[in-house]
Formats: sequence, structure tokens, C-alpha cells
Amino acid sequence: MKRCPQCNRVETDEALKFCRVDGATLVSDSSAIGSEAGTARLGSAPIEIETSILPHASTTPEINRSTGPTTALPTHQTQNTTRELIKPKRRGVVIAAIGLVVIVLVFVGYFYSSRNRGTAIESIAVMPFVNEGGDADVEYLSDGMTETLITSLSQLPNLNVKPRSSVFRYKGKQTNPQTIGTELNVQAILNGKLVQRGQDLSLFVELIDVALEKVIWSHQYNRQQTDLVTLQSEIARDVSSRLKSQLSGAEVAKVEKNYTANAEAYQLYLKGKFFWNKRTGESLKQAAEFYRQAIEKDPNYALAYSGLAETYVLFSSYDVAPGTDSMPQAKAAALRALAIDDSLAEAHTALAFYLSNYEWDRESSEKEYRRAIELKPNYSTAHHWLGADLGNLKRFDESIAEMRRAEELDPLSAIIGTNLGDMLVLARRYDEAIAQYKRTLVRNPKFAYAYVALSKAYGAKGMYAEAIAETRRYMDLDNTSVGQGILGLWLAKFGKREEAMKLLAELKQESTRKYVQNYDFALIYIGLGNKEEALNYLEKHMMSRAETANTYAVAPELDDLRSEPRFKAMLKRMNLPE
Repeated sequence: MKRCPQCNRVETDEALKFCRVDGATLVSDSSAIGSEAGTARLGSAPIEIETSILPHASTTPEINRSTGPTTALPTHQTQNTTRELIKPKRRGVVIAAIGLVVIVLVFVGYFYSSRNRGTAIESIAVMPFVNEGGDADVEYLSDGMTETLITSLSQLPNLNVKPRSSVFRYKGKQTNPQTIGTELNVQAILNGKLVQRGQDLSLFVELIDVALEKVIWSHQYNRQQTDLVTLQSEIARDVSSRLKSQLSGAEVAKVEKNYTANAEAYQLYLKGKFFWNKRTGESLKQAAEFYRQAIEKDPNYALAYSGLAETYVLFSSYDVAPGTDSMPQAKAAALRALAIDDSLAEAHTALAFYLSNYEWDRESSEKEYRRAIELKPNYSTAHHWLGADLGNLKRFDESIAEMRRAEELDPLSAIIGTNLGDMLVLARRYDEAIAQYKRTLVRNPKFAYAYVALSKAYGAKGMYAEAIAETRRYMDLDNTSVGQGILGLWLAKFGKREEAMKLLAELKQESTRKYVQNYDFALIYIGLGNKEEALNYLEKHMMSRAETANTYAVAPELDDLRSEPRFKAMLKRMNLPE
């Protein structure tokens, strides 16, 4: 007869070696067991034994488990005593099992939450809403709602929302979500389709998880056109709630914020923004007109005043009007916007531009730019324009850093990419500038200004043939007085004086019909070696408060004049370093 030293189970089968219950080695009352591992010598007192992990072919789970040190009970132990000894052991097993379950649950919970955190949407691209009806007159609405939603979602902390210029390059193109996600480095994209029939608006939106390749949310909105303002807020709130499960009250307020309750004023504002984004002289005039109409509908529409200010500050740069005419209007519009809502980063940025280019108040201008960035850290235009101003002050390292930040925020912006090259030119880092211009042109081969900017880098290096070629490419795309002036400079420097003088005569004739910047005349006179006439036109250009005058201290094309007392006096008057 054999007995289990652990549970005292008695087995009559002499061939059985291990306990059916716990797998312990069975012992005989009448025999001594050797001292090998897995055995014990019986005696009157309990002794410690060691058991091995013994594999077993049986399907009974208990047979395969390993055991730790156990105690052999004396043979005279009673049945009742054995049960009393077993209870604490079983309680320990139960407690251990519960502890193991808790540990597993904690681990699974942590793993799950970590996985969720890792896959949380932290970046999104709002793609240009499709004008499903195909009516060109409604294009402003689909574009405007896209841009407004981008602005609203940008208010959410820890959410990277791609700017307008990055997403609008896909407009009208059939591109799958995975390609967009890879190219823009975003986790999600939002698509939308807009149909307008009379006063009825129908908008379908869908949120796509790029990694999962699936639609994670979609919704159809059907509203009247008079409900356009509230519709925009509703969409912004719905999308935000899908991106971030819990929004604070302040975040909800920012996302849903409307600057007007007047649907007509809002539509006119969207039309203004639509034409402002085209960025041509004619489109800027149209933008200003729509902004003015929006203000007529709602005299307290801060965003419309801000848009008007952003438009007026660009008039002289795009040959629309002299700065002396447009800049005071820009100031008035910016101040009115800030009087209504001081939190508008765009209005602070427009005011900063005015202070720098018109009043030459460099310190106040920088404060306004810094305030705009504080209010809206990811506002690329504020970083962009601040970078340009710092470059004009010969603060090149800071300038290039701001420009790179602007490019990081808006990597596909042709103007930011080009102006970064401009700052490298001003810092006399010509080869880096040329490489930067070429990168920009690879992405934007039809962006005209990049060619004339590239010509300045070549010209500064004395590579006049290349400079002439790039300027002609610019003029093929945008034949303006800007191209004629810089082309005349390079032709004269290259020894083709007659061609340069012919361009000069054409410019003078053109100036009788429309506004031509005095800087263009000055450049040709510099090329021809006529410093006095060049200085005369540069003084006129400065007094017209033109944007280009702010580059006098650093522009390489003006290097021939730096020793001239009249030129130094101009720099001092504009608070620019020599």
C-alpha cells in the first residue's frame, strides 16, 4: 500500500508511483526511500523533501504541474488533522490565483490604453471640399468652408492641422488617402462634398484613418443657406469630438467661435478670402471689395476687418497702389479688428507689417509679430513676415530660423519657400539660396516669383547669363514691371546696354498708364552705372512707403551704392542698419 506524503491520499495500486491528485512521489509505510531527488525518508517527525518537475503523458492537468518544497507527515497523522493543514494551503493558492488575475488585468489594461494612446489621431489634413454641383460661382463656398474648418481645428491643442497651402495642391486631383497620408505625414484626412441647389445646402463629410484604411466617421448635413454660419460651427464641433474624446469648455468655445451671425456677411467674407488666396493684383482688388461688402452687412465683423487689413498691406507689393494710399487703410482696418477682438493673430500680423513698412517702427512691429505668434503659435504667416523683417535688419540667424519655422508649418507654400531663399541671399549664402529656390520650383514649377528671385542669386554671383535666363522665365509666366526692371539690370551688367535702355524707355511709357514701382527704374540705372538717377528713384520709392524699400540695407543689387552719403541717409531715416 502507498500513500501521498502531501495529501495523505492512499493508493492500493503498487505499480503507481505518483499521486493522482498532486503528482507527488508516493511512499510506502514499510520501506525506506532513497535520498535521490524526489524522494524522502520516513520517520516520526516531519521532514523537508524536494520534488522534481516531472513530465507526464497523462491528460490530467495536475500531473504536469511542478511542485515546490513539501513536508512529509508522520504516519500517525489523523485524517482530521490532514484536512486542517490543507485549508491554509488552499487559501494561499486562491489568493495567489486572485493576485495573478489582478496582475494580468492591470497589464492588459495598460497595454490597451498604451495602444490607444499610440494610435490616437494627432495630425489631420482637411482636404479641399469638392464642389459636387460643378457651379464655378459656388467654388468660393467649398474652398471657404474648408479653410474655416482648418482654422477652427487649429485651435485644438496637440493637434497638427495641415495649412491651406499644403492641402489645396490636391484640389481637383484623384489621390488615395494613403498617398496623402504619406506625403503630408498625417494620421487622418477629412473629405467633404458640397452641393448647393438654390437656398439648399447639402454637405457630406467623412473622417478616414489612414493607417487602418477605413472611414471611422461620416455624416450628412442638410441645411438652408441662411444656416451657413451655424452649420460651420456644427461641423467643427462634430469633427473635433471625433478627434478628441473630451473637449474642455474653452476648447469647445474656440472651435465653435463665429465672428458674425450674419450669413450674407459670412459668404462675402469667404468670397474675399477666395480672391485673396489667388494673390494677383486684380484678385487682391476683388478681395478688398468683398471684405468691404461683408463689413457693410455686419459693421462689427472683426474677421472681415482683419482680412481687409491683410489685403491692403499687399497692394504696393503687387503693383495695385502706392503704399502711401493703401497702408493707412490697412492700419485703420487692423486697429478696428483689434478693437472688436484683440485675440486675432491675423490682425496683429497685418498691423506689424504696416508698422515695419510704413512707419519704419521696427521695435513696435516686432512686438506685434511676437504677440500674433503668442496667440497663434502655428500661424505660419506671422513667422514668415517676422523672418523677412529680421533679415532686413541683418539679424540673419534669427531671420532664417523664423523662415524655417514657417516652412515647417507650411512646407508646400511656394512663397515661404522662395522667401527663405531670399533670406539666404541677403545673408550672402548664395549657393544655399540657389538650392532652396530649385527645391521650391520642383514642387511649384509655375510659381513665377521664384524664377526672378533665383535670378538675383545668380546675378549676385556675377552669373549674368543665368540671371537673364531665369528672369525671362519669370516674364513668360508674369510679364510685369518687376521683371522688366531686374532684366534691365542684368542686361546692362552683361554688357547689353542698348537692350537695357530700351526696357527703361518702355517702363517710362508704361508708368503713364499704370502704377510702376520706382525700384524698377532704379535697378536699370544701377546697371547702366548712373548712380545719381538710381538714388533719385530709390528716394521716391522710399517715400512711397513701398515694401521693397525695407531691403535697402541688405539687397545685393544695391551694393554699388553703399558708400554714397545719400544712400546712408536713406537707411538712417528708415531705421535700418548700414
